[in-house]
Amino acid sequence: MSASVASPLLPAREIFDTVPAVNVAEAEYSRLLGYPPHHAPGERADELAAWARRWFAEHGRPWVYLREAELELADGGALRLDGAEFQSRPLHDHLRSLGARRSMLMAVSAGPEAENEARQRWEEAKPDEYFFLEMFGSAVVENLVAATNGRVCDLAEREGLMAVPHYSPGYAGWDVAEQNKLFALITGGATHPLPGPLEVLSSGMLRPKKSLIAVIGLAPAVARAPGTTPAVPCEGCSFSPCQYRRRPYRHAARVGAATEPTAGQPESQTRETQTAALPTPAYTVSARALKKWAGERVRLAPRADGGVVACFRFDGTTCSNSGQPLAFDYTVTLGPPEQGRPILRADCRPAPDDEGHRRMCAYLTDADGLMRAIAEERPPLVGRPLDEIFAWARVSSPSGCHCASAGRAHKWGLALEAIHYTLAHSGASAAASSFSSPS
Repeated sequence: MSASVASPLLPAREIFDTVPAVNVAEAEYSRLLGYPPHHAPGERADELAAWARRWFAEHGRPWVYLREAELELADGGALRLDGAEFQSRPLHDHLRSLGARRSMLMAVSAGPEAENEARQRWEEAKPDEYFFLEMFGSAVVENLVAATNGRVCDLAEREGLMAVPHYSPGYAGWDVAEQNKLFALITGGATHPLPGPLEVLSSGMLRPKKSLIAVIGLAPAVARAPGTTPAVPCEGCSFSPCQYRRRPYRHAARVGAATEPTAGQPESQTRETQTAALPTPAYTVSARALKKWAGERVRLAPRADGGVVACFRFDGTTCSNSGQPLAFDYTVTLGPPEQGRPILRADCRPAPDDEGHRRMCAYLTDADGLMRAIAEERPPLVGRPLDEIFAWARVSSPSGCHCASAGRAHKWGLALEAIHYTLAHSGASAAASSFSSPS
């Protein structure tokens, strides 16, 4: 199926934005810093967060590049963008199922300035400044990606199309080795150099690392039956300040949830979100995968107080070094069900016999720094009921490694959903009988 481009979506052939608006929400920055929802940071943390914002506002040079590419979905799982062939069966099948006709190529970057400054602070033995500025750089990239997706949503609607959420090499089902090919396609078709420095290393990693290149599919904006792929991507997008939002974020629909109206969202629609109850848990992972994980990856051990200790084994691959297998253990201590199964403690660490984590790109660059970040990073939702996993708005970052905070948060989401599913479908006592106690 080839795309027939009747009229360009962009006002010009491409967009070079050297001064994109950066509006990092406090909640998103707090999440990347590892704080649970509703947590009030201390005075020192507030000072560091404010400093990082000021520093980036004065010295950061973020940018965005966007252009349309001809899309062809070939038989056999290959997709072609402006004639260049890529192999990603999940992306191919997803775009085909939606009837995608066109696509956008996107490149965004927070620039090298914050990254270089954070490194300098680390060398000066100022780890707090390093961490807060490093996380703010990550928050900037997430904000740029979400805002650019919203921009494409607005452009696509004029042609009766919708923007399918972006996908990048390194995401599940798309080999990170194709990062080089996608980068070559983007730069080779640009009429001018990109707005800022960007290169792809032999590992497939980008430099500056606070950058992302991706494909955004464009499909007809038609309604779909319940239970099928959502027709409006807003339902799966947690970017709260987006001025193009047309549907409430589905994971925020909880009884009594205090949500604020977003720009362009009717106030009545917000009230509906506040009072609507979830009829069934809105897992982001498919029921088939959760059922498999419950039998193979989750172990439960009952506690004397009626709670449970749950362990989830994450098996993945590194994003570099040809995808080396790795395994991490997520151990979560939950209170009794009559208290709402609050998360009392949570821990993530490489499995005892795992060597794959030593092949992660961030480990090769700074092994001590990465492992310290993983060990000291506050797990999500500690002190909150397990059910709040469905209201936790997190950015999808399904790469296999644990190098970035967003990727680690994504995997915590997988672990907590798998544990919730196991408890909901088997019960702690039944599940515990078939597994040994977590180590």
